[in-house]
Amino acid sequence: MNKIRIEIKWGLLFILSGLIWMILEKSLGWHDVHLEKHATYTLLYAPIAILIYVLALIDKKKNDYQGKMTYVQGLISGIVVTVVVVVLTPLSQYITHTYISPEYFPNIIDLSVQQGHMDEEGAKAYFSLKNYIFQSSIFAAFMGILTSAVVCIFVRSKS
Repeated sequence: MNKIRIEIKWGLLFILSGLIWMILEKSLGWHDVHLEKHATYTLLYAPIAILIYVLALIDKKKNDYQGKMTYVQGLISGIVVTVVVVVLTPLSQYITHTYISPEYFPNIIDLSVQQGHMDEEGAKAYFSLKNYIFQSSIFAAFMGILTSAVVCIFVRSKS
């Protein structure tokens, strides 16, 4: 456990930052009044997510590898951070949609039906906690591995 304490720390910080971002989105009206802009505005979180991976790998390089980290060591570390994030994603989605923004699903269902993107039955199936947990977990795994692979190019030690 001591070997992955840095990855656990940064995985937890990633989830925490995501929850703080959800509070920000909610407070800015992106889950109700400005819901039609949510898909675009939520992309503003991407630089924060990337920064967290950069800081995680720099932390790992400095504190566990004494400033010398190979690409593979960085990639493995990034994948471990990703595993922590994926494991905690269902809890994060539950907190978001139960406590932070419980009206998000009814609002997005209504908007999707009003705009003719989906019928009500399809919208209810798509915009559900179960589906969002599944989608978010897959997205977190894919993007975490991709981000790790790219960030390692820049954080690794050059020989």
